[in-house]
Amino acid sequence: MKFTFLFIVYTFLGFQNASAKEDPIAVLNEMIAEISQVNLFYQNKKDILLERELQINEELKKPISIEKKVDLLIEKGEVNSTISEISNFQFLEISKIRYLKGIQVIRLLYGKILALDHHFAAVSSLHDINSISNPNSFPEFISAKAEIQNAQDRRHGFDLTSILGNNVYTSVVHTLVSVFTGTGNSKQEKTRQISNIECILDFTLSVHNDLNTIYFETAFLKKQNENIKQDILQLFNDFTQPIKYESGLEDFRKKDDWDELRTGLEAYLDELKDLLKDKTQQDRSRRMRVNLEFPTDRLLQFISQYNTFINQGTNFYEKFYIMLDSYEEKGQCASKTPVEYKRLKEGINITIEKFNTAYKPIEINGNKLKEVLYGLNEYN
Repeated sequence: MKFTFLFIVYTFLGFQNASAKEDPIAVLNEMIAEISQVNLFYQNKKDILLERELQINEELKKPISIEKKVDLLIEKGEVNSTISEISNFQFLEISKIRYLKGIQVIRLLYGKILALDHHFAAVSSLHDINSISNPNSFPEFISAKAEIQNAQDRRHGFDLTSILGNNVYTSVVHTLVSVFTGTGNSKQEKTRQISNIECILDFTLSVHNDLNTIYFETAFLKKQNENIKQDILQLFNDFTQPIKYESGLEDFRKKDDWDELRTGLEAYLDELKDLLKDKTQQDRSRRMRVNLEFPTDRLLQFISQYNTFINQGTNFYEKFYIMLDSYEEKGQCASKTPVEYKRLKEGINITIEKFNTAYKPIEINGNKLKEVLYGLNEYN
């Protein structure tokens, strides 16, 4: 008796449309759930066939006629062939899920990287940051400096050039020298003049180097983000090259060109399906399988790179906040703390929150990673 297996190609409706979710982690979890459903569906089909194969093997052990044995062997061959066919369909369905979800993740990560681009573009310039630590940016200091210079002994005093006059250190030194060399001022007057600017001098001299550190380390993060942006653009090209999709990530994102991409993917999978049936085309089908699987591995490598960058950025900004928080002035000096400094500190705090939420790393545990990479779960 020949064994006939009615095979129904199983396709989830969810695979046909891009998820509306805007969270890469949610997309990966959705992918893993769909892969699990596919594996369960096909494994149930294979279990029925494997059970029948065991029954055939048991029957072949019995004393039966040659005709009966031939029928059983033919049926066993059909069962094995059907199991192989099911496994191929299972692979194609899982590959389709992984590929489309991978594109979704790339698209969403690119959006986050562009948002980081805008963030770094809005970061204060070196001039703006340095103005916070330059006493010449404080009206109180300018006023006090003018008063001190007017009272200094012109025979022993000296004037700075406009360049040196705006320099943090030379301006401070010149002002202090002017106080102490001003022969027309009493001790009480000099004490009053120093008290008028001591908070400003203490703050600006202390914070100057740290603000420079904040600026240059932020510039480093900006450069890193530019590198990651180029990497993800190349990743998309590598991802779509096998299916002959010619547009880049930016165009794909602008046009929301899912239909064209799916058309290319379906054509690729149809060709692979035909090759899998032809035993003379094993080398070619193997290459096509690798071309589908390798981009997923590259995507996971990129996710690791992205996570490292986000964690690094979070650590940098947390350090910046601690640095600025240590300069928080209390009491009589609080009123002289520049508004720009407070804005910078608030901006850094907001950035930390964004790095922990909007740009947060994409964490995948070991078992989930196995499912993403190989489509394996407890049913395999």
